[in-house]
Amino acid sequence: MAHSTTTTTTPAPSAAAASGTAAVARTVLIAIGLILLILAPFFLYPVFLMKILCFALFACAFNLLLGYTGLLSFGHATFFGGAAYFTAHAVKEWGFSPELGILTGVLGAAVLGLIMGFFAIRRQGIYFAMITLALSQMFFFFCLQAGFTHGEDGIQSVPRGRLFGFIDLSQSLNMYYLVLAVFIIGLLIIWRFINSPFGMILKSIRENEARAVSLGYSVARYKLGAFVMSAALAGLAGGVKSLVFQFATLTDVTWQMSGEVILMTLLGGIGTLIGPLVGAGLVVTLGNYLATTGFPVTIITGIVFMVCVLLFRRGIVGEFYASRIGRKLGFEYRR
Repeated sequence: MAHSTTTTTTPAPSAAAASGTAAVARTVLIAIGLILLILAPFFLYPVFLMKILCFALFACAFNLLLGYTGLLSFGHATFFGGAAYFTAHAVKEWGFSPELGILTGVLGAAVLGLIMGFFAIRRQGIYFAMITLALSQMFFFFCLQAGFTHGEDGIQSVPRGRLFGFIDLSQSLNMYYLVLAVFIIGLLIIWRFINSPFGMILKSIRENEARAVSLGYSVARYKLGAFVMSAALAGLAGGVKSLVFQFATLTDVTWQMSGEVILMTLLGGIGTLIGPLVGAGLVVTLGNYLATTGFPVTIITGIVFMVCVLLFRRGIVGEFYASRIGRKLGFEYRR
């Protein structure tokens, strides 16, 4: 007669359960972040918050090119400042509504990105960066001489108008929530872009371009697509900024602006979705609060950058992703 025995064991937590817990934790963090952003204008100066969000979107757009495609551009101020000029001119001189003015800025930035990218992607590395810098300086001198930009005076007293004809954007709270909505939409577009098949190919180009070519992908076409998308999103940030501050000036198209967005991205973490947001918040906050103290803002910002490079080489968010807590939450850093 056969005897059967049953052994009772305590099941170990499955990988699926751990993954589910991490997903819940990330969802909770996102929800907390959204709630804080919604409530922030009741506790902090709305214009200061809008400035952070505009530069955060600008940095996220730049990170799409650098972090996920591996292309370092020294000319992204062209799209940010160019869109600011296009939006300001369309709203003030042509009487466009705010949404149409922003759309004009985005389309203008996309066209500039197409033109600049067409020439720049033909080279790699430092040569790519230098071409973008040279073309950006050409656009700067165009803005200095063009009649519609008003030279060094810039386009001033830009009316915010009424969104969709009935939302008065002259009210700071209404303007803030428009900027917040634009920022969230831009972030969602970037997230969808980098998690699409197109985005996977861009990452493969970043990791090994020769292998991507051997697999039959048209690398130049994918690079150009990423360049134009990055330019359009940078233009979205610049167009909104021109409505927030109600002016567009040469400051937005200088090479220093291109350098500033590189700094924001490096501080926050290259190749992370929210890293540029953290970097932009840090740089804008330092500039805002040190401007009235007499301390040299650029020196303090440089010191902060040196500390981050020496101690947080992955950037602030990148180091968090690579930490034990970040890994438990399911974050990955592959730079």
